[in-house]
Amino acid sequence: SSTSHMVMPSGPTEMRGGRGRGIFGAGLRHPSATTEAMDLIEIATTGNATDFGSLTAARMQLQGLGNSVRGVFAGGLVPPNNTNVIDYTVISSSGGGNDFGDLTLARRTFVNGSSSNSTIGIFGSGYITTNLNTMDFVNIMTTGDASDFGDLVDPKQRDQGACASPTRAIFAGGMGDDPTAIAAREIHFVNFASKGNSEIFAALSSRRFGIGGVSNPTRAVFSGGGGPGPSYTNENTIDFITMSSGGEASDFGDQSFTRRDVYPVSSSIRGVFGGGYTPTIVNTMDFITIATTGNATDFGDLRNLVRTGGSASDSHGGLGD
Repeated sequence: SSTSHMVMPSGPTEMRGGRGRGIFGAGLRHPSATTEAMDLIEIATTGNATDFGSLTAARMQLQGLGNSVRGVFAGGLVPPNNTNVIDYTVISSSGGGNDFGDLTLARRTFVNGSSSNSTIGIFGSGYITTNLNTMDFVNIMTTGDASDFGDLVDPKQRDQGACASPTRAIFAGGMGDDPTAIAAREIHFVNFASKGNSEIFAALSSRRFGIGGVSNPTRAVFSGGGGPGPSYTNENTIDFITMSSGGEASDFGDQSFTRRDVYPVSSSIRGVFGGGYTPTIVNTMDFITIATTGNATDFGDLRNLVRTGGSASDSHGGLGD
């Protein structure tokens, strides 16, 4: 006769519980050590990061992406060698990495230049001894080695910002092989549903590399970065574009300070940028509200002073929610 009742959980164990987590994986920890440590935040709140376990090996300059269940972390530098290792973690769990497979090539990149929707993850170009334009992809809910997706059109770039809509993977800026080290303005896209080479369809407001990219289902936001060499001056600029139309990026606001090589994570509402290089390594996290414009606001701190790691979230714009 009770008017209340208990509803038993349903669905796979790894999909139960709340969404809105951001995971920060590995990187270069101050002053000069690679780390395998992973941090966790709840994107809808503010506060300091907590421990999320460890990836299978310490490394830096890796890429990360995720869907609503898994985060996937690939490649990087295990000094003195590049690695092709791919790990995955269950985002709703208490943490830790597991073996997924291997990239097609052992390579590294300085920022999180990878994109995903609910099914496919694309790891953008990178660096061996020169820049690559190779893009790999994985099916996030399986395990196994990555396959070739296509090429990033010239110029070859590394250190790009990346994010996604449910249909498009977006790659912005980056550093080329040009001997004068000219950073790029170009913004590329590929369609998740059709493998192939990228197309240029938009441009940042200035030439930058080491950018943090976040998105909701319609808007891409690119934060910070370093400018062209030889000075590589860091910026606090935040730009945005509408992913379906492209064009020249518009001003969004400013980071709280100038930096590059951040860890970006997002929900469909908020983007968070953690760590980075100022030119000292920092653990500061800022956040923005993606659908508005305005300056970034303090979120809290990562557990360590870190840069050039991989990151993933379970509710970003590529998932459509």
